[in-house]
Amino acid sequence: MITHSSIAHRKVRLYGVPPKGVYPFALFNQVTHRGEIEHMSSAKLVIDEKEFELRVVEGTEGEKALDITSLRSATGYITLDPGYANTGSCESAITFIDGEKGILRYRGYPIEELAGGARFPEVCHLLIYGHLPDRQELIEWRRQLTLNSYAHESMINVFDHYPPHSHPMAILSAMVSSMSAFYPEANTPETVDKAIMYLLAKAKTLAAYSYKKFRGEPIMYPLAELSYAANFLRMMFGHPAEPYEVSPVIERALDLLLILHADHEQNCSTSTVRMVGSSQANLFASVSAGISALWGPLHGGANQAVIEMLERIVNDGGDHQKYIKMAKDKNSSFRLMGFGHRVYKNLDPRARILKEACDDVLDELGATDPLLDVAKHLEEVALKDDFFIERKLYPNVDFYSGIIYRAIGIPTNMFTVMFALGRIPGWIAQWREMRLERTGRIHRPRQIYTGEKERKWIPVDER
Repeated sequence: MITHSSIAHRKVRLYGVPPKGVYPFALFNQVTHRGEIEHMSSAKLVIDEKEFELRVVEGTEGEKALDITSLRSATGYITLDPGYANTGSCESAITFIDGEKGILRYRGYPIEELAGGARFPEVCHLLIYGHLPDRQELIEWRRQLTLNSYAHESMINVFDHYPPHSHPMAILSAMVSSMSAFYPEANTPETVDKAIMYLLAKAKTLAAYSYKKFRGEPIMYPLAELSYAANFLRMMFGHPAEPYEVSPVIERALDLLLILHADHEQNCSTSTVRMVGSSQANLFASVSAGISALWGPLHGGANQAVIEMLERIVNDGGDHQKYIKMAKDKNSSFRLMGFGHRVYKNLDPRARILKEACDDVLDELGATDPLLDVAKHLEEVALKDDFFIERKLYPNVDFYSGIIYRAIGIPTNMFTVMFALGRIPGWIAQWREMRLERTGRIHRPRQIYTGEKERKWIPVDER
């Protein structure tokens, strides 16, 4: 039982029907923390001695939630949850995360198994349609991804009109949105699968073109015989005047990065895609909004921040111990970027996988980058130092991804684009799942108004 006294001294209590031998006053903590009431089907909210019943929803992995769909209409109250940290915005069958145990699964498959055996197109199909394709499905799926990877020629002309050195994320967001204009045949409810294929296939092409235009270099068309990852690498780094051979190690590392970033539950950008899509906006417009959300430095820009931090350390003489001490100093504003995670309170499972890939890439390239040397030193300290271990500040996916991107030659301003490229199948899957829901409600959060009370308007001459 929880008693909350507001300014108006209204008593609000929340309790469930307790299991035998469990007292109501302890019940709320059990619901939210210990999970001891597996079979509870309802809870009661008591406001001013009036009782209201709330349905308890339990996910397939045991997660519990209170269904407050009718809360406002029944009580006149809403919940206040800044940042939605305790709010479930939807039910989803796509991705499961247990941050305490360091678990990430796509459609029930552990990320470790997918990373070890699957390729990115397979994972895309899994996320979007709910099952791994069989051999014939996969052959056709890959064929369609190749056939539809060419961008509309008129779209290519649009790239010429962006200012020199425009940020690739700005270009990518705009170009994905403009697909609504270039491919109107894929904007209807009946052509959703066509829109999905267009976006998934052309995203890598648009991303590579944005880089080529930034560099002032001629664009490269995709080749049918190359994989998704290899095609992207060729379109990024190839030149029409000479052949480009893709390193298998680099190709596999990029494929792995795309898989590991493919979906991550209801984060900021994914929630944005769902919110925009809830208005029945088409797939291109919805994903474009997600790209813009991802661009923020607190979200997709984290791997870029890692490299910028490493550059700062190198430019200051390369003394990583100095910055370790600064990170430990509570009076210092310096923070180690790429360490710790909002969700994972254990080692990020994606980081475990990328660490090995990172070592392979560096060995393959024989990289001698001082930034990479500093990164290795920071990693060693963070995995052994009690200060970081006690605070669960382990290297995360952004730490290793930034290192790999830099090692294979991807410029810093393209890091977030790479994140977006990997996340597109997840955004598509989330958008599709939402559109298939029976409720189909537009997302419309409430607020607690804290402004002025009603005031009388005064004519300008009397103010």
